[in-house]
Amino acid sequence: MIAVSSKIDYTTQVAILGAGPVGLTIANYLSKQGVHVTVVEQLDSLIDYPRAIGIDDESLRTIQSLGLVDKVLPHTTPNHAMRFLTPKGRCFADIQPLTREFGFSRRNAFIQPQVDNVLLQGLEQYENTQVLFSRHLDEFTQDANGVTLNIQNKDGNKEVIHAQYLIACDGGNSVVRRTLNIGFDGKTAPNQWIVIDIENDPLATPHIYLCCDPVRPYVSAALPHGIRRFEFMVMPGETQEELSKPENIAKLLSKVLPTTDGIEVIRQRVYTHNARIADKFRVDRILLAGDAAHIMPVWQGQGYNSGMRDAFNLAWKVALVVQGKATPDLLDSYQVERKDHAKAMIDLSVMAGHVLAPPKKWQGFVRDGIAYALNYIKPIKQYLLEMRFKPMPKYNDGALVKDNNKESPVGKMFIQPQVQLENGQTVLLDEVISNDFAVIAWGVDPKWGINDANMKVWQSLGVKFIQVLPAVQLGNEKRKIHDGVITIGDTGTEIRSWFGKTDQAMVILRPDRFVAALAIPQTMNTVSQQLFSKLHAK
Repeated sequence: MIAVSSKIDYTTQVAILGAGPVGLTIANYLSKQGVHVTVVEQLDSLIDYPRAIGIDDESLRTIQSLGLVDKVLPHTTPNHAMRFLTPKGRCFADIQPLTREFGFSRRNAFIQPQVDNVLLQGLEQYENTQVLFSRHLDEFTQDANGVTLNIQNKDGNKEVIHAQYLIACDGGNSVVRRTLNIGFDGKTAPNQWIVIDIENDPLATPHIYLCCDPVRPYVSAALPHGIRRFEFMVMPGETQEELSKPENIAKLLSKVLPTTDGIEVIRQRVYTHNARIADKFRVDRILLAGDAAHIMPVWQGQGYNSGMRDAFNLAWKVALVVQGKATPDLLDSYQVERKDHAKAMIDLSVMAGHVLAPPKKWQGFVRDGIAYALNYIKPIKQYLLEMRFKPMPKYNDGALVKDNNKESPVGKMFIQPQVQLENGQTVLLDEVISNDFAVIAWGVDPKWGINDANMKVWQSLGVKFIQVLPAVQLGNEKRKIHDGVITIGDTGTEIRSWFGKTDQAMVILRPDRFVAALAIPQTMNTVSQQLFSKLHAK
């Protein structure tokens, strides 16, 4: 349960600094795995001012692993299109991906404080999890045995937290990162933007529109629960204090609304866009995640989602290490796997910002002309519509077993289709796997090639053995039943098509749903041993 204790000393397994979405997600995942967690937050409550408005399918899949996605989905608008407009209102790029490879809509609008609150409430079910608000971090130290945090509560009383590991999710200005003297290279954008959220959406048009006005670019976004967000570039000499005055807010809104009478402004805030990444994500028992490790402009909505990728990648590894199932060396794979992709998302966000507000005016005319022409070339239009330009995570090294096939799915996230259970119920695949490893085989017993020694390691790590058949075969009374194997039905052709692109009959999935290895029954022992080595399994 969530509580603020009067105790002076706390002993925990993992301390998390920062009760933002990344910290709360990691806390939920670790708590669900039975790890004792203490979250430390400097503020008195969750942040409620304007923040992220775009959550993708990967993030929803992460929240699904926490058992909270059904409480989050009502706060989203699925299939949220992104449209770039010329100053005259012509759409020159329409991004509206309708695919659902990972079980959810690829682009969704949401209001971050509402989802953050779901994550916070999710921690109430765990007796060994504490969330300590109104705590200021005075100092921290680490040694071979753990990390010690000296904190101060709002009454000025000193408290001490002893933890095995510290995960710093304390934002772009991370005190942990700065204290550790970790470089944070990159650039700060020369301009700022003001964000204005409005109750009772006065436009009520769906989707998000980015108007590339050379005078003052702006964004207009429809959000759940009848809220509209506007974002306007701040011009040189303008300040947050001046822009926040009601008359100046009304002046900005008059650019996009026929009248500002009766407009209900919920809140406004000025932001600076940064593009920076930490030199390293781990220093012994301390790890950086989310904005503490990387920050990026908002234009592709990937700051939030990149942080959630950090959370899913890191949480299962920390759980295995704390539980004594893997050595701490496994944690090195976190930076190996996440840093390059975070950098790719930063580059994409910077590029999108230049599309919206080119550094030079003439570049805007060139952009409009090229975009207009390309929109008539079907493959390029499809490329934009399906958001294929977004770099998908692909891990080439780390906690996986590579093969020599350039088209190999190893290191990519596995699909999540609907599957049929033997009782006839239809569910998303991850509901079958839970938060375990999975060995999934098409049509055969996924266990028959595994010897006793390797089986013991698999069982120690936590694994589901899953056989996939065409759904119509589930009712075959003569079908052989395999002990310790879950049999599911491929209701469409997604899983069969996935296996049809490989020459392997078995796939090993990590708890974060990434493909760790491929095998056939005859190679399963060798592949298992190779993967155990990469996992630093005990």
